[in-house]
Amino acid sequence: MKTPVRFLMNLAPYILIFGFVTNANGQILKKLGKVAEKAAERTVERRVDRETSKKTDEVLDSILEPGSKKNPTDPQVSVPSPTQSPTPNDSGGQGYDTAGNPIASSGTKTIEVYSKFDFVPGDKPLFFDDFSNDFVGDFPSKWNTNGSGEIVTVNDSQQRWLEILPGFNTYYIPDVILPEEYTIEFDILAKGLDKKTSSTAVLTVKLSDNSNFNAGKSHFLTKIPFCQYSEIGFRVQNRNNSDSDINNVVNADIRNAVLNEPHISIAVNGQRFRLWVNEKKYIDIPRGVPDDISTLKFELNQFKDGKERLFLSNLKVAEGGLDLRRKLISEGSVSTNGILFDSGSANIQPQSMGIIRQISQVLQQEQGMNLMIEGHTDADGSDDANIKLSKERAEAVKNALVDVYRISASRLSTEGKGESEPVGDNATPDGKAQNRRVVFKKI
Repeated sequence: MKTPVRFLMNLAPYILIFGFVTNANGQILKKLGKVAEKAAERTVERRVDRETSKKTDEVLDSILEPGSKKNPTDPQVSVPSPTQSPTPNDSGGQGYDTAGNPIASSGTKTIEVYSKFDFVPGDKPLFFDDFSNDFVGDFPSKWNTNGSGEIVTVNDSQQRWLEILPGFNTYYIPDVILPEEYTIEFDILAKGLDKKTSSTAVLTVKLSDNSNFNAGKSHFLTKIPFCQYSEIGFRVQNRNNSDSDINNVVNADIRNAVLNEPHISIAVNGQRFRLWVNEKKYIDIPRGVPDDISTLKFELNQFKDGKERLFLSNLKVAEGGLDLRRKLISEGSVSTNGILFDSGSANIQPQSMGIIRQISQVLQQEQGMNLMIEGHTDADGSDDANIKLSKERAEAVKNALVDVYRISASRLSTEGKGESEPVGDNATPDGKAQNRRVVFKKI
């Protein structure tokens, strides 16, 4: 009789383990069911949005992509299951190229949306990180911190994110030196927000005079709010050595936006600071940024650790982003590398519409002004092909001004210069990028 008793005693731990595993599997299946339900809801929302804008897209595509009869549906992207991790060299389907320029993806926004967006990105890339060259679970190689953090994937997406951990005076600093004129762009993903999220739950974006783990003697900062129970605006502050003349709240309600992976755009032109959430501008302070700024810093405060979580990705810093309107009026000519086209094509990429919109605003204000629009290419390809392509691109810009912004065609002329007037070395990638440009001249 001792043998069966001993057998049952030995078997007892395994019975307990089996029961625990069965219960855990049940919880996992329940969570997967909720994930599947949310994914289905997102799919329906995307389909409704797509159908709503379909007709408008077809009209605009006929203007800016003549001859194309393809329906503007989103391409389908296959993604690994939640248990898989992309390889270190996998771009992850972020929808950005290596310089941080958006490319066609299921989340690409239409020309109709961008036609109302007056942010102009810098045209000289200084820093871009989508974490595609780092391992999931590591802290990114091009950043510094006095806290902790790691690269993660979320749910079933290949997109990689840097999880920012909350902590007073805990800084996340990308390896980039800020010039005088520059733009900053990044995506945010927030999880666990609800009606109990604190009114002081904020992501601080800080422009500082040093790369140390402090605010710096000179700095400008804005605090992006995540509170859900009340409308909390953007806190803006500055300090120039010991003097501070800005400490204010800019009224704004971005409660819905922060729940839906917002894109943040910032433009700094000397002392001027502007900030957009998605396509809406919320901050425009003309004299706020001190002169000796060099470093970008992020700091997360008052998130409930483990429940409320914040992630960043696709950080892009670029030199430039000038207000072309003032230059065109004062100097009568302006050149830009910021109007982007599909490779070897005259199809305008939607994110370029901010520049074209600025040009339209000048023409709407200066009714007596007429413009010559010149297209320029790099030296790749034959002379004849480049002349033809540059002419087609100049015509595409003209068509956008006429058909989207209602500028009279009689005020606009076009010319294709091809590769005949380089401003950079066509033997280098940077030089080629400088040569691919559009020039507007008052005539």
